[in-house]
Amino acid sequence: MTPSEFNSLRDMLNKESGLVLSEDKQYLVESRLGPVAKKLEYKDVATMVSEWHSSKKASLQNQIVEAMTINESFFFRDKTPFDNFKDYTLPNLIKSKATSKHIRIWSAAASTGQEAYSLAMVLNEHKHLLQGWRVEIIGTDLCSEALAKAKSGLYSQFEVQRGMPVTYLVKNFKQVGTMWQLDSNITSMVQFRQFNLMNSFTGLGKFDVIFCRNVLIYFNRETKSDILKRMEAQCNNGCHLVLGASETLVGLNGNYTPVANARGLYEHNREAAVKNEKQSTNFKESPTHKTGTGGLSFTR
Repeated sequence: MTPSEFNSLRDMLNKESGLVLSEDKQYLVESRLGPVAKKLEYKDVATMVSEWHSSKKASLQNQIVEAMTINESFFFRDKTPFDNFKDYTLPNLIKSKATSKHIRIWSAAASTGQEAYSLAMVLNEHKHLLQGWRVEIIGTDLCSEALAKAKSGLYSQFEVQRGMPVTYLVKNFKQVGTMWQLDSNITSMVQFRQFNLMNSFTGLGKFDVIFCRNVLIYFNRETKSDILKRMEAQCNNGCHLVLGASETLVGLNGNYTPVANARGLYEHNREAAVKNEKQSTNFKESPTHKTGTGGLSFTR
């Protein structure tokens, strides 16, 4: 593809999905879009991108965006976040939500569903503590193909072997030919929805736990800050935010406090949020400019 086509593709991906693609990532485009070009019977990726560049066909663009934003996922990935959920987050939720007995969990960028189902299996192991409770797990992703697989709950031998404790496999799956089918008591715990993180979060409702792992690394600083700010607006009191092992809130932190000895786990600080909100509303922009200052006059 020509430099012009590649730059146009980069701009489109950033606008539609927030994905930041540097100039040296043409190899990634080739690897991610190769299967799409083959499926659609294009000679190669360059030919497909060239046609998109000239036609801007919506259906083709959607398939390109979905292919470029697919993230790898596997059961109990990195283990630590799920240990933190079991040992810290869940006991805290049982105490703090004892009156409402209602827990909502969001798995953002859920891909093919392994993260959301891992959480469901942990919760199922502790169902004796949640009798009479309503627990909702919402998994969202931009890719319709990934979500279709997630909803099916059907995984290959390779997929169930990656990170899955044998006890969970035996308890929650049954073998169907060469594949493994997740039991309906687990799949029924999770709702999957197609959703773009660049869109408004208000329709998703409030959450007590947000898993947003290995997602922010693909965005620039401004987009990261924007996503975190909008996620904060969806936090119930004491909401826990879970990030990936290589992700940090340094320079981005709004009102999240790191949980000691729990890597990647943050707790929403409601008092700080309220204080900051009050401070921001106490500052009002003056309708007049101060002569010679080059800026606006603010009054408290």
